[in-house]
Amino acid sequence: MSKLSIFLEFYEFLKVRKKFWLAPICIFLMIFGALVVLAEGSTIAPFIYALF
Repeated sequence: MSKLSIFLEFYEFLKVRKKFWLAPICIFLMIFGALVVLAEGSTIAPFIYALF
C-alpha cells in the first residue's frame, strides 16, 4: 500500500461521510509533525522552540 493511497482513501472518507471539518485538523497535525521532525536535530531548533 503506497503512501499516496492513504491520502486518497482519507479524501474518499471525507467525501462520502461529509466530514470536511476533519481536514483542517489533519493538515495542522501533519504540518506540526513535520515541524517537530525537521527541528529535531537542526540548527533552526532554537528559533522554532521560541515560537512555542
